Amino acid sequence: MLSQILIILPIFALILTGWVARKSGALGPTATREINRLVVYFALPALLFDIMAKAEPHEIWQPDFILAFGFGCGVVFILTIVMRMASGHHLVDAVIDGLTTSYANAGFLGFPLVLALIGESGLAATLIATILTACVLFAIAIILIEFGLQQEANRFHIVIKTLKALIKNPLLIAPTLGTIVMFSPLELPEPVDVYLKLVGGAAAPCALIALGLFLADRTASQKHEKWSTTGIFVFLKLIAQPALTWVMAVPVLGLPGPQAHLAILLAALPTGTGPFMLAEFYDRESVLTGRMILITTILSVATLSAYLALA
Repeated sequence: MLSQILIILPIFALILTGWVARKSGALGPTATREINRLVVYFALPALLFDIMAKAEPHEIWQPDFILAFGFGCGVVFILTIVMRMASGHHLVDAVIDGLTTSYANAGFLGFPLVLALIGESGLAATLIATILTACVLFAIAIILIEFGLQQEANRFHIVIKTLKALIKNPLLIAPTLGTIVMFSPLELPEPVDVYLKLVGGAAAPCALIALGLFLADRTASQKHEKWSTTGIFVFLKLIAQPALTWVMAVPVLGLPGPQAHLAILLAALPTGTGPFMLAEFYDRESVLTGRMILITTILSVATLSAYLALA
């Protein structure tokens, strides 16, 4: 448990940095949006491009692992969207909520945690989980959000406007270009590689600082989401997602022990910053998303410890 606490401490330190910066007046009321735009337009696209461009096709093509991890992730994502739309929420908000309950923090927490608990043998699976959440799930969410934002009555016009919006979205363009590089014989020049690492490395820290700024803003504290909803979302993320992953990995697919263990462990990670970045970027309600990142990160120390004790 101590190793897990040490791994998640920097997350809280970065959130606290943003909170202090806002409360002290070092950063103004527009800082949350501006930092988030920096992440969405530059840092995160650089990170997504780098992830895809550096991936090796033979490493990430593990169909059974993809199916096991993707099943838990996908079911929770769809279930949340259906639940939220059934209770009267707009498709855009429902999709962001679905991302909140299914977006495992594989990129920021997964790599150090797997390296500490399992070693380098688990890094390939962690990369797959990162691609599935940060690239595939993220892309599906953006497509649904852009579709939900169109107000045209004509379905053909809705499709055309959605496609135009998607073509201009850096969070879709970047991993697509990275995939092309991955399958090409070309290697990135060293200056480009260094640039991507520098810019992409700012994505998670800036997003967490933006979250701290948001939580410190008085306007955010005036908006409330039912705590019962938060409880349901926490259950879906920390309990339902790894449980569904176990069902697919063990009884259905019969994955080897180490591979099944990795899939479940990564599915049990807390919510990452991706949903918060999208909520802020599309100017949707971010209170529930921000709260989920904090609560699931805290509670994951206990839930992950309980799983590791049983595994």
